[in-house]
Amino acid sequence: MKPPLRLGYKASAEQFGPRELLDFAIAAEQNGFDSVFVSDHFQPWRFSDGHAPFALAWLGAAGERTSRVLLGTSVLTPTFRYHPAIVAQAFGTLGALFPGRIILGVGSGEHLNEGALGIQWPDNRERFARLREAVQLIRRLLAKEDVVTFDGEYYHTRKAKIYDRPSETVPIYVGAGGPQVAKFAGRAGDGLICTSGKGMELYSEQLLPSFSDGAKESGRDSDELDRMIEVKVSFDTDRKRALEDTKIWASLSLPAEQKSGIDDPREMERLAKTVEDVAYKRWLVSDDPDEHIEQLRPYLDLGFTHLVFHSPGDAQARFLELYGAQILPRIRQRWG
Repeated sequence: MKPPLRLGYKASAEQFGPRELLDFAIAAEQNGFDSVFVSDHFQPWRFSDGHAPFALAWLGAAGERTSRVLLGTSVLTPTFRYHPAIVAQAFGTLGALFPGRIILGVGSGEHLNEGALGIQWPDNRERFARLREAVQLIRRLLAKEDVVTFDGEYYHTRKAKIYDRPSETVPIYVGAGGPQVAKFAGRAGDGLICTSGKGMELYSEQLLPSFSDGAKESGRDSDELDRMIEVKVSFDTDRKRALEDTKIWASLSLPAEQKSGIDDPREMERLAKTVEDVAYKRWLVSDDPDEHIEQLRPYLDLGFTHLVFHSPGDAQARFLELYGAQILPRIRQRWG
């Protein structure tokens, strides 16, 4: 069965403290959003006014304070700071507490978060290998196996068992920025996670076809899997304000190769200041609802079924109310 269209909210743990972020999650549900996904950072992108609340603890609080929205990570790295078995334990507990509402979104990680713990940062090949192995182990631990003895190249368990888990296993979505990982998401995941603003050819010619190919390899139809994209939107009645808001996320405009070796938020913030004037280019900036719908149209027409909106400004409550009133109904009327 094709998944329904879902419209979610990105809770930016790098930008807000846990209590404030919790208030935004509650407001997202009240304003008609279908899901709330939180980032899992040990360090923020900015040292000044940065935050990094513990996502797993925060999800427990968000689950108790909401009743309807799906809750998940976008994304958590189950390969360095956490042993995959501990991730399985955490999401088994969350799934038991909030059945049918929890999604585990995983990715291969960033040096910014792992390097602070003195972890040697491996190349892409090893990070991808670790991710594949971690997903396999988490799957087995959250399944109905009594005990799991696992001997991989990187991870091991001895008669391990997750004692508290939901009757229906927690879905695993895989974050992908290239075709190889997107294919793995289709083969081994329940959904794909990617981010907007990288050129439509990446999605139409690489990520989505590779995701479909991976699903076919596992005997599944990719149309029955969730295709989620984090969409960077700066929507406000004041266009100047919408443009200015994007500057706090200027780090997103840095080339990937420039960011990959940085593990100090102060250095990341320094580099981000050099590209503040072009930060808006990674965002869909608008002060007009009809124009904004046209900005979103390409992603919806490509077949993304789950759009999670990331707004850059400090006035998140204002964004949630404005977006819930002016944008979500228009999307649902046309594509829902």
